[in-house]
Amino acid sequence: MRIVGVLALQGDFEAHARALEQVGARPVLVRKAAELDAAEALVIPGGESTTMLRLLEDEGLFEALRAFGRERPIFGTCAGAILLATEVTNPTQSSLGLMDIAVERNAYGRQIESRIVRLAPEPEFAREAGDGALEAVFIRAPIIRRTGPGVRVYARYLGDPVLVAHGRHMAATFHPELSSDRRVHRLFLERIEAGNARAG
Repeated sequence: MRIVGVLALQGDFEAHARALEQVGARPVLVRKAAELDAAEALVIPGGESTTMLRLLEDEGLFEALRAFGRERPIFGTCAGAILLATEVTNPTQSSLGLMDIAVERNAYGRQIESRIVRLAPEPEFAREAGDGALEAVFIRAPIIRRTGPGVRVYARYLGDPVLVAHGRHMAATFHPELSSDRRVHRLFLERIEAGNARAG
């Protein structure tokens, strides 16, 4: 059973932990840098990215997460996707720079513009995670404005990427933990398994 950390400083980390349990992983809540040592991978949940950055700095976690991500997979959702990006706008802010994507914060508008939509994933998602529409919960969501040449796009909304992978990492601008569909978390777990198999 894979041990997957869930950053537990802000956001609905408990919903991510439940989702990971449902796909066969063992979640561990991470609030200190030392707690990363036990994790084979990490989920960074949604929240407010500037607040999360401050909490990461306060807990001495920012550089620890960057070092973790150089060796092990991270899946970021909403604010977590912002933190993984190499470029952040609206406004510009620091990030971990682990995925070759440019992200615009709060790009769909205010909280009132939050929505639940049904996505038609890219064929690659269907091959790796299963057929069928994907429910996506957007809450003050960012937009991925640019993807680098090595970035794989699994799903789009209104033409923009909303679920992507780059190297060992994944990012979603929506909240898969708030849906009953567990294919996104299962895909992340399968990518962990595949990466460990290659490393072995």
